[in-house]
Amino acid sequence: MDVIRVLVADDHPMFRFGLKALLGAAPDLEVAGEAADGEAAVAQASSLQPDVVVMDLNMPGLNGLEATRRILQTSPHIAVLIVTMFDDDTVFAAMQAGARGYLLKGAEPEATLRAIRTVAGGEAIFSPSVARRVMYFFAHRQPDLPPQIFPELTERERELLALLAQGLTNAAIAERLSLSPKTVRNHVSNIFSKLQVVDRAQAIIRAREAGLR
Repeated sequence: MDVIRVLVADDHPMFRFGLKALLGAAPDLEVAGEAADGEAAVAQASSLQPDVVVMDLNMPGLNGLEATRRILQTSPHIAVLIVTMFDDDTVFAAMQAGARGYLLKGAEPEATLRAIRTVAGGEAIFSPSVARRVMYFFAHRQPDLPPQIFPELTERERELLALLAQGLTNAAIAERLSLSPKTVRNHVSNIFSKLQVVDRAQAIIRAREAGLR
């Protein structure tokens, strides 16, 4: 049976002591080292190359999120399991940093051991309340809006450009939008300038290439 080597990074000595005792009683887990702050966690991870880093978030100096980023920049194969008191949206920052799991302190010992084994195996794991937060976020996430066509143009200028692409004359556009012919000419001139085209034909080509019809 392969032994999973674990680095414990937490600034509370009693937490480190308790976790090391828990790991020491598991035949498939081994304490590779310990760190009391983020800088030490990065250094220990680099030198010891553990399979898993159990990482606290709130540590003096370098916090757990930044320590996670630095560890994974040089050792992407290391699995980082965040173990923290924060039951909030910090989980998303931890995921962006590359953490493979997010566990709340106070979890049952067996749940902690299962989480370590899970991230060591390449899977992700979250405390139940954190998992519900993540699921809610993705279930209610708004779809990404498509990029705006010709963002350099104003809303009115895009409206005029669409009518140009339909082949309408300035006079027809003025009538359609209830604008004066001079106002339409000014808008069209601005469109030419912003799109860096020299005439109506080039503007129509640009508009149709962008999907305006």
